[in-house]
Amino acid sequence: MAPSPQHMALDQTARRVAHVDPQAARAYAAATNDANPLYAEGRYAPPVFAVVPTWEPMIGVVRAEVPAQSLPMLLHAEQDMRWLRPLVPGLELHTSAELHSRRVLRSGTWLTVRAWSDDGEGEPVLEQFASMFIRGWAPQEEADAGPERPGHGFPADARQRPVAEAMVHVDDDQTFRYRDASGDDNPIHVDDAFARSVGLPGIVLHGLCTMAMCGSVVVGTVAGGDPSRLARLAVRFSKPVLPGSDLSVALFDAGGGSFAFEARSDGALVIRDGRAEVRY
Repeated sequence: MAPSPQHMALDQTARRVAHVDPQAARAYAAATNDANPLYAEGRYAPPVFAVVPTWEPMIGVVRAEVPAQSLPMLLHAEQDMRWLRPLVPGLELHTSAELHSRRVLRSGTWLTVRAWSDDGEGEPVLEQFASMFIRGWAPQEEADAGPERPGHGFPADARQRPVAEAMVHVDDDQTFRYRDASGDDNPIHVDDAFARSVGLPGIVLHGLCTMAMCGSVVVGTVAGGDPSRLARLAVRFSKPVLPGSDLSVALFDAGGGSFAFEARSDGALVIRDGRAEVRY
């Protein structure tokens, strides 16, 4: 039996080969204000940079599922990244992606995409779960499918064990620099009039740039500045971050090499249910 058009589209977007480009990795570090010398020296790539060479197959799965007219209503709500080995410049990433789960609500639909990358010789490098909420859209079958996305909720007792707090400044031109380094040219990040037309207060920072800034704090405060020790970073994007603001990241001990964290900007909680796992 011939595959359906949807399955054909999934097949076309489910595999991509890309390199961790040294210059692109350094540019990404600069675009996220990460001054870790290990990136400038080319020993490692920033961990969240992994989204750049792997994003195409992930978003391809979403595009195969969601009609084009509904894509402008898409919100990137969560990102969960797990590194099985350090991200180093020159590494070849072979990435596959699939629809992990679908949850249909009255207000829209949650889609979670799972992606996994190896080095081309079968050695695992990275696993990711990207969760999107598409406002006002439901699939024709209107049925839930697949397992629950992995949890990374904030343990209540972790607040009793604060570890560190750090401030990161978001520059006025941050969104333009991140666009150039990541390839994410969504107009809500660079076109003030467009951003306001969709109900935002103006251009807003890319969620993955905010995540990368949180990751920089995690690496610098609980991983001794060594990005190869970061095993997992997961966040939920709760509110937008504005250029020119300060991002305050607070970390708490969640036990067993795991840390819960959250970030605030202008008093608002912008990253919640943050989770980091560090190798010892």
